[in-house]
Amino acid sequence: MPALALAPDPAPQLEAKLDLAAAAELTGAEVLRALRSQPDGLSTADAQRRLGEVGSNALRSHGARALPVLARQLRNPLLLLLVGAAVTSAFVGERTDALIIFSISCLSIGLGFIQEYRSEKAVEALHSRLRYTALVVRDGMEVAIDVTELVPGDVVRLSVGDVVPADLRLLEADGLECDEAALTGESLPAEKQTQPAGTPDSPLDLASCAFLGTVVRAGSGVGVVVQTGPRTAFGAIAARLGERPPQTAFQAGLAEFSRLLVRVTAALAITILVVNVALGHSLLGSILFTLAIAVGLTPQLLPAIVTVSLSTGAKRLARRSVIVKRLIAIEDLGNIDVLFTDKTGTLTEGHIEFSSALDTAGNDAVDVLRLGLLCNEATTIGGPALDQALLAAPQSRTIALDGFRRVDTRPFDYERRLASVLVEEPHGAYMVIVKGAPEIVLDRCSGVSAEARAVLDDQFAHGSRVIAVATRDADRRSSLSADDERELTLAGLLTFTDPVKSDAASAIARLNALDVEVKVITGDNDLVAAKVSAELGLNVRGTLTGTELDRLDHAGLAAALPSTTIFARVTPEQKSRVIRAQRELQTTVGFLGDGVNDAVALHDADVGISVESGSEVAKGAADIVLLAKDLDILADGVVEGRRIFANTIKYVLMGTSSNFGNVFSAGAASLYLSFLPLLPSQILLNNLLYDVSELTIPTDNVDEEQLRRPSHWDTGLIRRFMLFFGPISSLFDFAMFAILLWGFDAGATLFRSGWFAESLATQSLAIFAIRTRRVPFSRSRPSVALLLSTLTVAAIGIALPFSPLAHLLGLTKLPVGLLVVIAVVLPTYVLLLDVVKRWFYRREAAAPTRRTAQPVHARRIARRATRWSVPTLATATPQTHEGGSS
Repeated sequence: MPALALAPDPAPQLEAKLDLAAAAELTGAEVLRALRSQPDGLSTADAQRRLGEVGSNALRSHGARALPVLARQLRNPLLLLLVGAAVTSAFVGERTDALIIFSISCLSIGLGFIQEYRSEKAVEALHSRLRYTALVVRDGMEVAIDVTELVPGDVVRLSVGDVVPADLRLLEADGLECDEAALTGESLPAEKQTQPAGTPDSPLDLASCAFLGTVVRAGSGVGVVVQTGPRTAFGAIAARLGERPPQTAFQAGLAEFSRLLVRVTAALAITILVVNVALGHSLLGSILFTLAIAVGLTPQLLPAIVTVSLSTGAKRLARRSVIVKRLIAIEDLGNIDVLFTDKTGTLTEGHIEFSSALDTAGNDAVDVLRLGLLCNEATTIGGPALDQALLAAPQSRTIALDGFRRVDTRPFDYERRLASVLVEEPHGAYMVIVKGAPEIVLDRCSGVSAEARAVLDDQFAHGSRVIAVATRDADRRSSLSADDERELTLAGLLTFTDPVKSDAASAIARLNALDVEVKVITGDNDLVAAKVSAELGLNVRGTLTGTELDRLDHAGLAAALPSTTIFARVTPEQKSRVIRAQRELQTTVGFLGDGVNDAVALHDADVGISVESGSEVAKGAADIVLLAKDLDILADGVVEGRRIFANTIKYVLMGTSSNFGNVFSAGAASLYLSFLPLLPSQILLNNLLYDVSELTIPTDNVDEEQLRRPSHWDTGLIRRFMLFFGPISSLFDFAMFAILLWGFDAGATLFRSGWFAESLATQSLAIFAIRTRRVPFSRSRPSVALLLSTLTVAAIGIALPFSPLAHLLGLTKLPVGLLVVIAVVLPTYVLLLDVVKRWFYRREAAAPTRRTAQPVHARRIARRATRWSVPTLATATPQTHEGGSS
């Protein structure tokens, strides 16, 4: 199979006339005529001409392109605010601050770019090693050519182990079976034949065709190339992967938050500027002050906080054999509400195993297993997939076949769908054993009981693959005839299954415990999917097949999603349609798949997850790859994502509320004072020091209850939090203003020094009350790094007025009495925050009940309180912890 990506499509003249579905309905001779080809293939000259017309048979450019990767890093609206902050700092003369802000922005972008570009280069290196040749008839002779040189009309020979090099219409098929699991999800190889096909249930359900990228598992065949490169079924998937991935839930929330900041900043800045000018303050001074206020409201280190958090999380996950290809996907992994998972190769082992041998009453029967082994075409190096599974079964090793002699055989073929063998038994009698498709074998049996048919129906209902075994007595002779496959007596059934992975059930159980709803979406049939789901302990509420999906319009599918757990017999495009519809229900969607047929859905999900054993295409489309087959690490990834998101939101809530409080206080004070309450440079320094203290938030501990449920951006809650806690901070500021003006008769310099120290200390220490829903320190301890950085910055704020830099910063020494006041204010502020936060949380927990009157958003609002995994809204009900209620 060629490497993934798309070659140019020059509107080919040949393939426009004949697609694969149309070719499947024609005879082999008619297809050759339509493609202007012959059974002995094309001439070299004709092939070269066609190659110029249709282009290379390649999906070649999975190139690691730096500019698109960089563009994805720059697609963050918050960067505009940071650029504005840097420009403003430079404008007011604070070039150091401007350089720091700009450097932080570049560092954030650079870290994300390096991480993603490295992943792209690794995938490119992998694809560059893929080189395949095909055995083609050219000029009447068989030659091996690079698959990229194949053109429509080429005649290709297939044998066991070959990767099908293009979409082919089969001309010959001798026991040909192709493993199409990568495209269809079917674990059992597809049987191929040459007869024209009718209208298929699925565009991939073409028995007379072989698809690019599938693998020949048994038999041999000859086919004529109908479609190549981007126009193959594989190429259609690749084309979808070339599209820009949809914006994830985390990215959408971040963009909405950025727009909120822009609106609030603009409103406050314009108001403060207009009022200051109206009060007769200096125009230039008012402009500089207003610009500093605007910068002060911006959480300048948010990209750095997010990047550090994600990088730390990626390293932790790498130690657990999880590779994160796109950093932002970690956040979305933690936010997942619904996880869609493919079945074959993801929840199951992806190969058929023998399950049981049953008699006509449904009881285990050694004799039936012995008959199946005697009528078996598999060897240790190959053969039909079910025969190989039967031969490899542990039960088969205990069956004695000594004394039995196979006299003659009639191999399986796809017209009879039977295989038979003439056997001489140990005591000298002769017996015919027939094994094949149950519906065919039962039609050739006499006296089949209703009980036997019920056993067969029960096996089908449980999703088993079934082979029927029948016998008849025979005369002593040396050969079989067609008549020997009639008037049979049913002996029993051989059943086969694709076993579930040993770790899948525990992973599903953990995900359910984490409030992640798991749904199965597969190309396999609904009975098999239901059986696997039952084994995994899934609560199956409903099933939809691909045919039923096609009958649903967009509204119908949206209505069916909440009550549907299994989506079966679906095409790659249908998988993608389901994923997109689920995302429109305001849920964050993950998709776990490992086949080529999963690639589009992996691309369209909020977070696409594949496994190391999956196809290269799936791994290329995924955001996260599980290197180990232990799917339980997926649940670890969800927990890690929630931990990172919780810490990110801590910074957002703290930064916006503290900054808003400071800005509100400064704006209000400027209306009363004859001087600016803080100089622009002091506002920027205060904001920068505070942000530095918060750089350690990614290391913070996260309370256990914050990890129980998915978490989501909620700009409305951020706005309410900012407007509630910001003014509380301002109340303490106003009290400090009164103390400074009336208690210490402070002039401009002392006023600015006192408020600078108090403001920085209070907003830094507030993190200890806001970071948890529990009682700070006694029931929820911050990380050592966060504790040290916060206390250090608070101490710096108090020490700066006494330092040699005080004069340069426009600060002066603080009186001892003022230090005592600050020492009293700090713990009082933290204690007050701890009290009022409980009232705020109770109000938020009750809010969804009041808001359900809005029908359009009722579902989203009703889940808002329980979705947040931030300290404030980790759950809608009070939690009980060690030592009592929080």
